[in-house]
Amino acid sequence: MQDFAAIDFETANNERTSVCSVGVVIVRGGEIVDKFYSLIQPEPNYYNYWCSRVHGLTREDTDEAPVFPKVWKQIEPLIEGLPLVAHNKAFDESCLKAVFRCYQMDYPDYEFHCTLVASRRAFRYLADHQLHTVAAECGYRLENHHHALADAEACAWIAREIL
Repeated sequence: MQDFAAIDFETANNERTSVCSVGVVIVRGGEIVDKFYSLIQPEPNYYNYWCSRVHGLTREDTDEAPVFPKVWKQIEPLIEGLPLVAHNKAFDESCLKAVFRCYQMDYPDYEFHCTLVASRRAFRYLADHQLHTVAAECGYRLENHHHALADAEACAWIAREIL
């Protein structure tokens, strides 16, 4: 796959609608040509301990952040006509669908591909298929794991190798 958009969401709590950050990496002709990152005011707007512990974000970080529909208006033109790729698409696609429903937006039925599933086929010998493990196998050192843009970039590197 030469043209795609790698996407990653972080959530504030256990609700899929609570996206609090998004990272998007645009790949065209096999090269990274654009990146986008934004904090998002989550819905519902509270953070649980475990989610904050994973990504380091708290309510103070997103109190002044835009709501999802405003952020998506910036992302939409970047990803137009591109398939989306995520590491564990089941999570990221479910977040995207949930937040579209939450804000009563029409979901355009994005084409999604999963680097987690693909990595299990391509790298059966790995001890695990977590994002940082698979990224390292593909030559990318993920230094800021669970930052949405860093994770999207790692996903893009993996997708260029195995999709």
